[in-house]
This record gives sequence, structure tokens and C-alpha cells, in this order.
Amino acid sequence: MATENIADILTPEGWELLNSLGPYDEADSMRLTAQLRKAGHAPLAVAAALTQSRLRARATAKFGPFAERMVFTEAGLEQATRLVVTARHARRFVDAGLLRIADLGCGLGADSMALATLDREVTAVELDETTAAAATMNLLPFPNARVVNADAAAVDTAEYDGVWLDPARRTTTTSGTSRLFDPEAFSPPLSFVQDLAATGKPVGVKMGPGMPHDAIPADCEAQWVSVDGAVTEVALWFNALRRDGVRRAALVLGARNAAELTSAADFGAGPTAAIGAPEDYLYEPDGAVIRAELVADLAAQLGGHLLDPMIAYICAPSHIDTPFARAYKILEVRPFNMKALKAWVRAEGIGVLDIKKRGIAVTPEEVREKLLAGSGKGRRKATLVLTRAGDERLAIVVEPVPSG
Repeated sequence: MATENIADILTPEGWELLNSLGPYDEADSMRLTAQLRKAGHAPLAVAAALTQSRLRARATAKFGPFAERMVFTEAGLEQATRLVVTARHARRFVDAGLLRIADLGCGLGADSMALATLDREVTAVELDETTAAAATMNLLPFPNARVVNADAAAVDTAEYDGVWLDPARRTTTTSGTSRLFDPEAFSPPLSFVQDLAATGKPVGVKMGPGMPHDAIPADCEAQWVSVDGAVTEVALWFNALRRDGVRRAALVLGARNAAELTSAADFGAGPTAAIGAPEDYLYEPDGAVIRAELVADLAAQLGGHLLDPMIAYICAPSHIDTPFARAYKILEVRPFNMKALKAWVRAEGIGVLDIKKRGIAVTPEEVREKLLAGSGKGRRKATLVLTRAGDERLAIVVEPVPSG
């Protein structure tokens, strides 16, 4: 449950105080606290306003300029979906021709904001009273959205054309928040979502990106989403919200564009990639591609092969600019031998070493520290990819290829 005090910024005086503050500066917070108290503002109001100012600064990465007029809780912001992703969620409901939407477990109201912006009639349901109050403030600009403080599992969805759910996947105590991993421990649980979808109701649900494939229901589309290289979620889409011919998908969102890789095949039933030696170009697939089990599909697109059937590195004879992977030009392939690599670092005058690894039980930090120790202050920068091909451990010297 949320524990923040937002009541003191929901009064006219508190709201005015909050919105009068400039950009949050941690180093200046103590001085500003004393100044505001000296000006006659109540201590609780000052604390609440500064907390919101800090959260707004953090929220800019997810909400952009909208964060400047929103209300947050710590746990709500942690789980809140970026606006660039909520816009994609909302578009599903629009494309399916659904007008009246129930947003069950709405949190701070990010998805409801996106739905309301696209002229959907939204009922946002949130069990936690503090979070529901924050959502109410965030949805005030939208007359077609309302917030209900209730248990999502108790809502009668018969009057709605479609349902969106973002189950609470964290538990909050006085000592902070912690992540839940069992889908049946979510609020509401995955079984509730499945029962709702079984009625034929169009349903979409946001889940954590690490959700095991064997926990994903057979009758849905699973779409993993990454934003600027970070995998943020897997959305499960049922009934009218599920696209024909798509069982799993990887949606990659960048600063200026979006790209998607899809497959109609079930998990474990897609194509098998060829296996071969390192050559010419190495590709590091986006995390959404890996989670959606689409690495072999991407290898086929690139005309490439894997170094090892269990490791998501692709090699290909030519460079193809793709949004689904980071590309590197292979300069040299060496055995993974610490003594020999240390001598190479010293001989090449390398002082900055970027290390990537998959399939080898070492940490990049540990290897970097050992290789650079005592090598002096070299001026060159290098990138190493540590991996294996079968039983052979490799250190591949690469050079990043600039993308589009």
C-alpha cells in the first residue's frame, strides 16, 4: 500500500506551493525547506511539496513535460508505464473499435490518460486510496475519464467494451518496495485476467518482461516492448485485441522511430538458426527480440548464424542496419585467456575497455579490472565481446558500427 502523504498538496494552498517550486535540486533541498518554513508554510506541506517536486523530476523520463503537472507516489512511479508505450496500448483499443474502457489497477492513471486522449470513455479503478487520489488529479483534464477507488477484481465489467489491466507487481511497506514474481501474487492475479478473457471480453494486460514463456496463456498474443534498449514489459492481448497471425512480438521503440518483429509460431516452434564461426559482423539482439524468442528469425533477416545455439549473438558476412540489434565489426578473434589478453591490452596501449559478455561466468567489471591493472594509462579504447562457441571460450575484439 502507498504510504506517501499527498493530502497536504491536494489543498489549494498546497497545490499552489508545489507548482511554485522551480526544478528540483537535491543539493538545495535543505535550504529551500528552511526558507519555505520561515515563509509560514506548514512543515508537512513543505515536505509533501518537495517530495512531489523530486518525483516530478524523476518522472520526466517517462512522462516528459506532462510530469510537471502530475501527482506521484514512489511505488506508482516505479511501475508507471512510459507515455510512448501507453499510446501504443490505447491505439489497440481504438483500432478494435472499443469505446468504453475499464482500466483495472490504473495506478497513477498513465494508460487512462492515453485512452482518454484518444477519446475513449475511461473508468480508472485503483484499490489504494492514495494512488487513486493521485490518479484523480492526473485525470482532471479529461472529462471522459473518472477514477473509482475500488478493488479491480470486484468490478462488474459487463458495461465495458474492453478492459486494460496493469496488476500491482510490487508490495510496499514502511521499509520500501519489493518486486513480486509469482503472477498469482499480483493484484489482480493472472488467473483473474484469464477468467475475464474466457468470457470473450477484449482484454489487455501488462506483465513484467521476465515472465516465463510457460506461464503465458495459449490464447493470447505476447508482445515484448523495449524503449531505448531497455525491455520494459510484455503485454498480453486477448480476443479482439489480439492480432491475427501474431503469437509473439518484439516492439522496439527508439527516440525517433518504432519497429516490430513478429511470429505466428508458438514458443519453441519457430525456425532454427544455423550455427557457425565468428565472421565479419557481430549483432547483439535487442532484449525484446531475445525475450520474444525471435533471435533465429532475426538471424534469417540478417543472413546470419549463431555462434552457439544457446547464446543470442548473431554473426553475418555483411552489415545490415537493423533496429532489432546493435552491430559490431569484428576486428579479431582471440581465445579467452586472461594472461594473453592482458599482454594484448598492454601492447595495444588500451586504457579504456568496454566489455560485453554472454555465456561465460565472469563479470565485465572483474575482467576489466584485471586486464587494465598495471597497464598504464593507454590512450586507445577497445571493445571486447566475451562468449563461447560450443566448448570454446572466445574474446572477440569488435568495433561498434554507428546505427542509421
